[in-house]
Amino acid sequence: MKIWLNYLIISFILTLIGCTSSEVTTHKTKETEVLRDTVFITSEQNIEEKEKTKLGIDVLQENNFDILENKRVGLITNQTGVNSNLKSTIDILNEAENVELTALFSPEHGVRGDVEGGSSIRSYKDEKTGLPVFSLYGKNHKPSKKMLKNIDVLVYDIQDIGVRSYTFISTLGLTIEAASENGIEFVVLDRPNPLGGNKVEGNIREEKFTSFISQYPIPYVYGLTCGELAKFLIGEKILNVNKNFNLTIIPMQNWNRNMNWNATGLKWIPTSPHIPHQFSPYFYPMTGILGELRSAISIGVGYTLPFQLVGAEWIDNNKLAKYLNDLSLPGLHFRAITYRPYYAFGKLKVLKGVQLYITDFNNINLTNTQFYIIVALKKLFPDKNLFSLAKPNEVSMFNKGIGTNKIFEIINKEGKIDHVIKFLNKDIESFKKKSAKYYLYK
Repeated sequence: MKIWLNYLIISFILTLIGCTSSEVTTHKTKETEVLRDTVFITSEQNIEEKEKTKLGIDVLQENNFDILENKRVGLITNQTGVNSNLKSTIDILNEAENVELTALFSPEHGVRGDVEGGSSIRSYKDEKTGLPVFSLYGKNHKPSKKMLKNIDVLVYDIQDIGVRSYTFISTLGLTIEAASENGIEFVVLDRPNPLGGNKVEGNIREEKFTSFISQYPIPYVYGLTCGELAKFLIGEKILNVNKNFNLTIIPMQNWNRNMNWNATGLKWIPTSPHIPHQFSPYFYPMTGILGELRSAISIGVGYTLPFQLVGAEWIDNNKLAKYLNDLSLPGLHFRAITYRPYYAFGKLKVLKGVQLYITDFNNINLTNTQFYIIVALKKLFPDKNLFSLAKPNEVSMFNKGIGTNKIFEIINKEGKIDHVIKFLNKDIESFKKKSAKYYLYK
């Protein structure tokens, strides 16, 4: 009996090992991952060290911080500012003998990434280094002259996700302007765009919808690294900088526009609490604007799948899933789901809706997805108007997020998805042509 029991235990363990190995192999060998349920295999591909993407901070280290030597440095960063070995850029610069790190500047979510989205951040002293931390998300979005008085150069090192409404790029532009106004140099330590360098989606933000979540007239998904974006914003005179302004970009090595995050060999650090894994940036532009209507619908925030779900108590999940799948949208599949959020909209209530699956990243249009869903909900459940269920300030944020009120008007008055998609796609080709002048990578 004991021998038989031991045999069963060993067989069970071997089965588990076999299943795990098989799943990892599947994900490694597929160029386009199918994103399954709640489990994501995030093991690195077998990438040789020489082919692994070198970040801007890695290149700066290899060059012994030459451009920062004997200068007083202000660092704009957060928990994602690390080298390829996961060492914090804060610690790297603080320990460098030829660099004088004098201050830290905090974007949304804080320098250490421990602040909830949308929450104001106060200036304080960093516990580990003793350095002052100046908040750029609260009363001030732009560094003041007083904050910059002991600084010769500002260094920007933050991992972004390639979407206009993600506020780190607003911080990037405003700190560039502050540096120019105060005669300070600016250095961008470049990082990959996790959506790659080819995907451009959505309309360009209209001027009257300028906000911290739509700071610049660029498409919703803009297909540039932060270094390229800095060049674009200056070159197209979107930012106010003087002629003598000194911008330096430390480019990556071994990165190209066709690479997804897996191909870089880098490890993913959550850029904010609801962007926990390397696939999260794919889902954020799929439901993020819809999520501004937070009193009307859930997008999975408060559950284990942020930005990957759409649900409410009144939705017939099977009906919605069938309708959306019948549209045969490229690279996309919907599964009927029932779930119970732990916080946010629908807290502890049973919600019904759909889970979003990416089956072909190269062919999917991420941004357009949420508008197909909105129009589907309007058609299938005409007595439930999302814009009426939401608060007025949430509708305002919806319009700011997409950078126009035209889509709101089309959906409310006509409800025709083809008109919505035509509007969303109108600026893509012209932006691609314009932004290509600022590419740092092929």
